[in-house]
Amino acid sequence: MLKKWLSYFIPINVESVKSKWSKTLEVTWANGQLVLDSRNTNYSYGSLQRILRIGLLKIGFARIKKMDHILVLGVAGGSVVKTLVNEVRFTKKITGVEIDADVITIANTYFELDKVPNLTMILDDAFEFILKTKETYDLIIIDIFQDTKMPNFLFESFFVDRILDVLNRNGVVLFNTMCLTDADNLRNSAYLELFDKNRVSVQTIPRIEAHNELIIVEKKS
Repeated sequence: MLKKWLSYFIPINVESVKSKWSKTLEVTWANGQLVLDSRNTNYSYGSLQRILRIGLLKIGFARIKKMDHILVLGVAGGSVVKTLVNEVRFTKKITGVEIDADVITIANTYFELDKVPNLTMILDDAFEFILKTKETYDLIIIDIFQDTKMPNFLFESFFVDRILDVLNRNGVVLFNTMCLTDADNLRNSAYLELFDKNRVSVQTIPRIEAHNELIIVEKKS
């Protein structure tokens, strides 16, 4: 409790882990709560939880609560899962896909992600998982970063088309992106042009926490 109290004045590091995918992972007490960070950005809880919560509110908690199956690509410490369970009160199936085994260990150890009863965690690459999944989903949350970098496949037409294939009618994609440079802004603009507006509706929530842009894609019936 002393560390929690002191964290309102100065961040208190709890553990640092070297990761193949994320380089450095740090569990820290900050402003009275445990957060998971990479070297240059927040991975779970803290600002990331606030960002994705805004997207979920835009979709609508009541609407999400009625869904049957949610897919989270890029789970990290699991803050969006905790928002779904604790705030949305979502009780049906959540599938989480995370490529980094070190992240999963931290999520279970410090954030008790393994105690979420309706969550199934899968250690896999998101691209590979989307290629082979046989299930369909009502909400797909994409939150994939390697520190501040985003893999190129996320913005390619093949991946976009496959995401839409496994999205149910009237389903929603919530995609968290980071825009640090002009090239990132152009990348997002090009991404938006990949969608067939007769098939989906697309909206953006720009510049959340300075550098994040949320993209919400809704598949039409």
